Amino acid sequence: MLLTIILSILALSGLGIILGLAIGFVSKFFGVATDPKVDLVLELLPGVNCGGCSRPGCADFARALVAGEASPEQCPVSSQEAVTQIAQLLGMTVGDLEKKVAVVLCGGDIHQTKVKTLYNGVNDCISAMQIAGGPKSCAYGCLGMSSCARACPFGAIEMINGLAVVHNELCVGCGVCVDTCPRDLIKLVPAEAKVHIYCSSPEKAAVKMKVCNVPCIACRKCVKSGEEGQFEIKGFRVEVNYDNFPGEDIVEKSGCPKNCLLTTAQHLEIERNADKEENAV
Repeated sequence: MLLTIILSILALSGLGIILGLAIGFVSKFFGVATDPKVDLVLELLPGVNCGGCSRPGCADFARALVAGEASPEQCPVSSQEAVTQIAQLLGMTVGDLEKKVAVVLCGGDIHQTKVKTLYNGVNDCISAMQIAGGPKSCAYGCLGMSSCARACPFGAIEMINGLAVVHNELCVGCGVCVDTCPRDLIKLVPAEAKVHIYCSSPEKAAVKMKVCNVPCIACRKCVKSGEEGQFEIKGFRVEVNYDNFPGEDIVEKSGCPKNCLLTTAQHLEIERNADKEENAV
């Protein structure tokens, strides 16, 4: 009995030694050498793998940085301190980061936009758009199927009254939501820009007013009230020029007749209040 136990231990030990030597041999002769700088850069990256740098993940971005194919400030999640540390490690020079956040340029929630048809399909914006253009009458507004909210790695988008609303304090500007929206309603803008025109429809005012209560009718009151270059006229709608955006006082100055020119705080408050009123009924 004792001899059997001893032989078993010796056999297992011998097998372990053989396997260890085999693994060592394979790793030595077939292993791929890695640059230690990649590991150092990877430690400085946030590790969220959001794809905001246009790379599949942080590891691939780290390899691109070391290879000189990317710049540290392309990571929208990294702090200025982390970007500076990576640049110093790789001998690069970078400027100050401009923080950007996402904004959904639509105010057409379920209370403001007319419903065209009842939708009972897959809860996905692309799927909804392919089926009769979604449930809402506006062919350019938020479909309200939460695709952007589900895609956001940071939980920065909330669906309120069938409308996607961005929380700036949570948004890091990774751009995942921008790529998700099939109607291109989401833009990355400077975090300091607090005023937006929540309408993206290119239709004429008369057409827009038939399907939505809060469209931009291109009355140009905001253009006249603001400084030169703060707004851009795009056909039958007006856009904020985010290279020269106005201050929050422009909302009161212009007195937008359709209430589509709002600060981010006002926009969120309107949706919150509408949600409370609906739940109270």
